[in-house]
Amino acid sequence: MSNQQPRARLWGIPEVSEYLGVPEQTIYQWRTKKYGPPGRKIGKYVRFRPEDVIAWVDEQPEAA
Repeated sequence: MSNQQPRARLWGIPEVSEYLGVPEQTIYQWRTKKYGPPGRKIGKYVRFRPEDVIAWVDEQPEAA
């Protein structure tokens, strides 16, 4: 048997939008500008690993 923990469910644009507190359209705009948390195309869908989104937030500079 494998010792790997089951992975968390992938997030879609709505879940990332809710977590970050920004409109869904902002996530789409960020993707066109190659900004924001890293997402992956799964078929025609964009999906995010929750740990990648959280890590991206942690990497952002503090507000002045």
